[in-house]
Amino acid sequence: MATLLLNKAHYPVTVLGPGRRIGLWLQGCSIRCKGCVSRDTWPRDGGRRIGVAALLDWCRKVAAAGCDGVTISGGEPFDQPEALAALLDGLIAWRRADGTDFDLLAYSGYPEKTLRVRHAPLLARLDALIAEPYVDVLAMDRLWRGSSNQKLILLSELGRQRYAPYVDAPATAGKRMQLSVEDGRLWLIGLPERGDMARLEALCQARGLDLAQASWR
Repeated sequence: MATLLLNKAHYPVTVLGPGRRIGLWLQGCSIRCKGCVSRDTWPRDGGRRIGVAALLDWCRKVAAAGCDGVTISGGEPFDQPEALAALLDGLIAWRRADGTDFDLLAYSGYPEKTLRVRHAPLLARLDALIAEPYVDVLAMDRLWRGSSNQKLILLSELGRQRYAPYVDAPATAGKRMQLSVEDGRLWLIGLPERGDMARLEALCQARGLDLAQASWR
């Protein structure tokens, strides 16, 4: 039975791709970009292991009212290539069986050239990809991307139909963050502006709220 390391799953996600989406954050990252706000996803934590079949069952349940897409981030999804293949195969089978058209978008900190050489079969399963390492001194000027070097790459006909308007869309074309409270934890989903997390922490401290654990430090 295929398994993967999963940090978090959430629905709906509305800030990492078009429409109402399932968001899956895989656990483990070997790239570890400077300035990353998701450092909690870096360790390869075996306690985060989940069966792909169980994760797909969860996806079906939460998306029963409709789903525009699935966004797979992390961590680094391509650090788990076999697990990612099993997950994508399951999502594609679900899409075909139900006759739906939700799209599959993945984030990666690897360069596009590296992914095309090492993981071409995985790219063939995706509709769109946001690739290249995050660089914290570059502008956040395009939608759904953390730094200006990152590219939105269209990989399928569905991807071209759905994502072509967003390839060069400015960051101001959509909201950056959404807030979720689950099991006593505060989750901020999306791409914050530079310095936003430090400002948030300072505001919380000024109001007597101590953020004992934070993903960005």
